[in-house]
Amino acid sequence: MQPLSPGRQRRILSILVVSAVLIWIDATVLGIALERLADPVTGIGASPGQLQWAVGAYSLLFATVLFAAGALGDRFGHRSILLLGLAVFGASSAWAAWATGPTALIAARAVMGAGGAMIMPTSMAIIGATFPAERRAGAIATWSASAGIGVALGPVLGGLLIDRFWWGSVFLVNLPIVVVGLVGTAVFVHNPRNPQRRRLDPVGLGLSTAGLFALAYGLIEGGQAGGWGRWQVWGSIVAGVALIAAFLLAEMRAQLPSFDPRLFRNRRFAAGNAALAAIFLTVTGQSFYTTFYLQGARGMTALAAGFLSVPGAFGVVIGAPLGARLTRRVGVAPVAGTAMLVFTACHAANLTYGMHTPLWRFCVVGALAGTAIGAAVAPTTAAVIGVLPMDRMGAGSAVNNTIRQVGSVLGVAVLGTVLANAYQRAIAPSLSGLPPATRAAAGQSAEATRRVASAVGRPDLVGTANHAFIHAMHITAGCAAACTLIGAAILIAAFANRRPAAGDVAPVAADAPVPADAAVAADAAVPADSAAGIAVGDPA
Repeated sequence: MQPLSPGRQRRILSILVVSAVLIWIDATVLGIALERLADPVTGIGASPGQLQWAVGAYSLLFATVLFAAGALGDRFGHRSILLLGLAVFGASSAWAAWATGPTALIAARAVMGAGGAMIMPTSMAIIGATFPAERRAGAIATWSASAGIGVALGPVLGGLLIDRFWWGSVFLVNLPIVVVGLVGTAVFVHNPRNPQRRRLDPVGLGLSTAGLFALAYGLIEGGQAGGWGRWQVWGSIVAGVALIAAFLLAEMRAQLPSFDPRLFRNRRFAAGNAALAAIFLTVTGQSFYTTFYLQGARGMTALAAGFLSVPGAFGVVIGAPLGARLTRRVGVAPVAGTAMLVFTACHAANLTYGMHTPLWRFCVVGALAGTAIGAAVAPTTAAVIGVLPMDRMGAGSAVNNTIRQVGSVLGVAVLGTVLANAYQRAIAPSLSGLPPATRAAAGQSAEATRRVASAVGRPDLVGTANHAFIHAMHITAGCAAACTLIGAAILIAAFANRRPAAGDVAPVAADAPVPADAAVAADAAVPADSAAGIAVGDPA
């Protein structure tokens, strides 16, 4: 293909930036809407478990469709799959905006995740095919920085819409961006394909989706009324683990797998991905409970809560390039490991939050956490891809992105369930005098307790619910801190020696094709989605 003119390259990059901003705005506005969605009058009366699914369904489909999307782009052209992804994202956004209940919203969010999964890897491949090697890193940096715009703008825009209109308006904001992306892609973007096409993997896609769904369902259901002893809970968890094991076994036996478990034989690749999973797990879980702390317990408006998330978003934008520069000087372990320890301390700082904690302290901790996330994610991602041979970088990038999204799925499932269980135990003694049916309804969540308190004329229960929620939030923050501390220890141990150990050589298939996005991964000093991914609550 003839080299494209610089003007054409800039136009293509602008369209891809619009697509990236779309994903990150949507990922952040949902978190602001959670409190409203739980309200049966102004929202849809979603239970805590349904809200967990509204967040987790997006990440679940994003994770499992991601590596299939790259193969589809190789086969049918990356512009074609990008257009399809934008169309799916726009249609499912409209569906979510007018969802008639929690089930419809969860389904719409799942389809949105599939659309987002088609946008991300195809954009990376188009950048790789559009820009020469000497300009590719700069294009990726521009694309990555645009995600910071979406991360910062999403909560504020979502809060403004929630406070002025109905909850579905937060999804309609996607539609004009989708239109711009569709028109721009159709007019300006070429349609690169990989001459060595990756095979589609329907068996792997089915096993991984079913396994993650069953595992997440069991974990979320364990946090609902009835506890962990029901067969729906342990049966789903066992089935999920078995299906995921079958998926990994099938991929191990495949000659050219979509998700290559053999890469985890590389100690640094495995440790880096474990650390990233811990980060994304805790970020998603924290964003889940922070919304209910600010808007529920403290009674803030959605717009005010949105503004309080801005310091964290800018912290990520600052931390990502800072971490990359420092890593080149002193190595991954001192920079990313220290950043993860700082992030652990920020989780621990959540244990000091109460009903009257000064908001400036919340903003300072948020800014520190965001900077630490950026300084940990960017160099760790570059390092885990960089330890692989050139012809394994495409496969490694697919595994890395999938691990991030799996971490997000488990974050809302695990930490959301810890939050629900801790609250139910804390509030139970205060509900003992209520009739059984009323007690069961009030014990589901802090929002449910407040509604029952108003209905039965028990204003004292409102304060009790708030304090019980903060107690549950402290327990959840402690679990999150433990996760990131373990991730930091694993990362530091693996990268303590700047020179790779003899065993840190990934197995390479001699005839393995190089996917279209491998060149992008090879040239990226800072991965394109490292800064933005923390907001998913998303791509949470």
